[in-house]
Amino acid sequence: MDVIEELKRFRSKDIPYHRVLSSMCTIPHPIAVEAHKLFIETNLGDPGIFVGTYELESNVIEMLGDLLHNKRASGYICSGGTEANIQGIRAARNLKRIEKPNIVIPKSAHFSFEKIGDILGVEIRRANLDENYRVDIADVEKLIDERTVALVGIAGTTELGQVDDIRALGKLAVENDIFLHVDAAFGGLVLPFIDEKIPFDFEVKGVSSITVDPHKMGMATIPAGGILFKNEVFLRALEVETPYLTVKSQFTLTGTRPGTGVASTYAVLKHLGFEGMKRIIDNCLKNTKIIVEEMESLGFEPVIEPIMNVVSFKTEKAERIKEELYKRKWVISTIRNPKAIRMVIMPHVTEEVIAEFITEFREVIRKV
Repeated sequence: MDVIEELKRFRSKDIPYHRVLSSMCTIPHPIAVEAHKLFIETNLGDPGIFVGTYELESNVIEMLGDLLHNKRASGYICSGGTEANIQGIRAARNLKRIEKPNIVIPKSAHFSFEKIGDILGVEIRRANLDENYRVDIADVEKLIDERTVALVGIAGTTELGQVDDIRALGKLAVENDIFLHVDAAFGGLVLPFIDEKIPFDFEVKGVSSITVDPHKMGMATIPAGGILFKNEVFLRALEVETPYLTVKSQFTLTGTRPGTGVASTYAVLKHLGFEGMKRIIDNCLKNTKIIVEEMESLGFEPVIEPIMNVVSFKTEKAERIKEELYKRKWVISTIRNPKAIRMVIMPHVTEEVIAEFITEFREVIRKV
């Protein structure tokens, strides 16, 4: 068998995105794919060779910084939200240099913080959530002590798309002279474009670093995560010497690093502009409203009214519904508290996809 035909056979077993309502990734924008191809052999691990790609990355960081109210932000394009979160906390830990450090995170934080505690040797303290599933600020305050190096706030929780009170967290960070890392892996490229202005980025005093993933709502090719810092001091705290490369030091977590994420991110942002991004997000929000109306007509209540294009619906039969849908090659996810089914309405989830999904969903709930 020809190797390409063999690869196609394996690829055909993957579930296509138009049957996936669980993922925060999507089909890359066509211009992102073209940019990816153009930069397929680039390696930002050695920027003295790939000079133009490195310059392009600086432009991308400036564009993202501008969007997040800090044109002078420092950072880089990385493998995704997990790496970005690691680097945000690693910089805070290195700058504080406290023995047996801890960080305070919401119970709604992404599972990457489990890895962070293990890798960085940082104690993870989990603050309770309030009745709206945002981090309880009073509980955060109770968990802070002299060994706390950073607080974490979420701007677009994975399960509900909820946004923590970043202003209140920023106030605590300033009062306690500690850092505030905002995990906006999903919300970072949604919140700037919605009509309701929710403060979450560098315009909030106290925010020191932000995770934002262009391969999610930025429609860049995978991998394209991002970590942005308030200034270059944070990057210096991450540096190690690289004696055999074209540069003397490196501040990234991975060594070899593809330039494809940089190029595809730049291509989408430049091609669409902020106005074009807003049109796409508005369409996702419109489709989120459609699916909420359809689900409510079937007796399913949202856990919270969706702030962005993430929505979960309460049901004690969440796991059974998910399993039955998966048998039909539809992918949703579930959350445990409260028991609910979860959907993310990405650009590939069109009105036609929603109509097809709801038709099969009706059959599934009759069976379940």
